[in-house]
Amino acid sequence: MQNSFDMTTLLFVALAVFVAWKLRSVLGQKTGHEQPPTDPFARRDNTSVRPDQAQPNDAKRDNVIRLPGAANDPVAPVQPAADRWKDIAPPDSPIIAGIEDVIRQEPSFDPRAFIGGAKAAYETIVTAFARGDRKTLKGLLAKEVYEGFEQAITDREKRGEKAESTFVSIDKADIAAVEVKGKTGQVTIAFVSQLISVTRDAQGAVVDGSAEAVSEVNDIWTFSRQLGSRDPNWLLVATESAA
Repeated sequence: MQNSFDMTTLLFVALAVFVAWKLRSVLGQKTGHEQPPTDPFARRDNTSVRPDQAQPNDAKRDNVIRLPGAANDPVAPVQPAADRWKDIAPPDSPIIAGIEDVIRQEPSFDPRAFIGGAKAAYETIVTAFARGDRKTLKGLLAKEVYEGFEQAITDREKRGEKAESTFVSIDKADIAAVEVKGKTGQVTIAFVSQLISVTRDAQGAVVDGSAEAVSEVNDIWTFSRQLGSRDPNWLLVATESAA
């Protein structure tokens, strides 16, 4: 009985050694057909590709994830200035050249946003002048322009007169010129507005304008700023009335 047990044990041991040797002969050697370790960040593509559908090495592959800004990302073409600002001015006009000159010194400059700001400044300045609001004017006008506005307000006050201005609409605000002199940028805007404007004497009688009539006003205003400065404000440096 003891001999039978020993022989059975020896047979199992021999069988186990043989199986282990066979497994190692298959699993423990490289065959050249091993799959690479799975990349958990790679996209899976379950679509099989036949040999006749194989793509060349430089073809686009669906299982490649490109990071933004990678060297193989397509570079967005730079849009010509004439196309970028075609709603602002005609192609090859001095206005477009001026806009590009400003952008070279101040890349954040946006002529469309500038027009919106100029319209707000135009309405604020006109109504502040009518009210005699020197504080508001001082923050929006260059020194020489402010002095002219302030003198007109003082003269009106001496006569005992009061002015009223009410905007009905600003119909147009177009860039008429853009110029860069050294570090100074200047943008001229041509405004067309509809305005109710009246001046009354100390007794309330109308001495100029009308309290009911809407008049079309054509103004050409020039704004200026030191490009690259920390102060973001453009100041009104010149005004004139268009014919």
